[in-house]
Amino acid sequence: MLELVNLSNYSMDNNLIKNDAKELGKFLKQNNLDGIEMMLWEPWDSNLHPEKFIYGVHLRFWSDWLDFWLGNSQGLKLSFPNTDAIKSCFGGLTRNDWLALYKENISAAIKMNPKYLVFHVSQARKEELYHWKFHYKDNMVIEAIIELVNDLSDVIPEGVTLLFENLWWPGLTLLDRNIVEKLMAGIQHKNKGIMLDTGHLMNTNQNLVTQEDGVEYILQVLNNLGAESRYIKGIHLHYSLSGEYVKKIRQENITRDYSIGNIMEHVLKIDEHLPFTTQTVQKIVEKIQPQYLVHEFMQTSTLDWQTKVRTQQRALRKF
Repeated sequence: MLELVNLSNYSMDNNLIKNDAKELGKFLKQNNLDGIEMMLWEPWDSNLHPEKFIYGVHLRFWSDWLDFWLGNSQGLKLSFPNTDAIKSCFGGLTRNDWLALYKENISAAIKMNPKYLVFHVSQARKEELYHWKFHYKDNMVIEAIIELVNDLSDVIPEGVTLLFENLWWPGLTLLDRNIVEKLMAGIQHKNKGIMLDTGHLMNTNQNLVTQEDGVEYILQVLNNLGAESRYIKGIHLHYSLSGEYVKKIRQENITRDYSIGNIMEHVLKIDEHLPFTTQTVQKIVEKIQPQYLVHEFMQTSTLDWQTKVRTQQRALRKF
């Protein structure tokens, strides 16, 4: 099992390593980490983020895309004020425009020679992020994802594993084994699997109160997946206990400002990315035996980052 941390090349994350590859190497060594799962915001600088540290790359993510993919003009009007906004989001007005944008991101990722790529599987319109009354169901999202990914498969090398990440919005929530089976059966790329995000899975249950509740819930979901759990190759490890916030926000009937800043603030209140402190989290790792374990946090400083990593590592001390 390789033990990794998430990192992007956004300026705030570059500051964590003082814009210096030696600092990145020192951080990894000091914290007994094998490397990083990278996300690109800017073109890759191999002098800052050397290939030897990069094991995975998290691809770009569009949370509200299915109306565009299906050509649902009425649905698009709910999220995009005009055609310029659509072009800005998807690189144009056609499927091929968006596919070109996606392929550009994948090609940039492949240059780093990663072992795996991470692909989010979900769909939610802006207002649905708050009230959770979703227009599209899991099955329709999965059917479109299969179509989308198969259209992208020509730029994904056979030797690179494509890992699909669960979220709490419609798509791959991991709550339905038939959906997992359908996704894995439909994707043409042979080297494929799932990146289990433990915090995202906890976000599907607003009744969780403690970390121990979360661990038991995750184990229950894994048991319900049966043989389909074999597809889980990696874990984004962190916890989230935001149920009370979600219950409250779902009941509010107010006019909202759906700016990117407000949406991100809201999503991060749901998806807390906190380090496990309970040793019961070992049960998840023991059950899955993942190839990759990623300590995935939202860090505010190098010290905060190190503290969170070491906190979670103490909970996993057997490993």
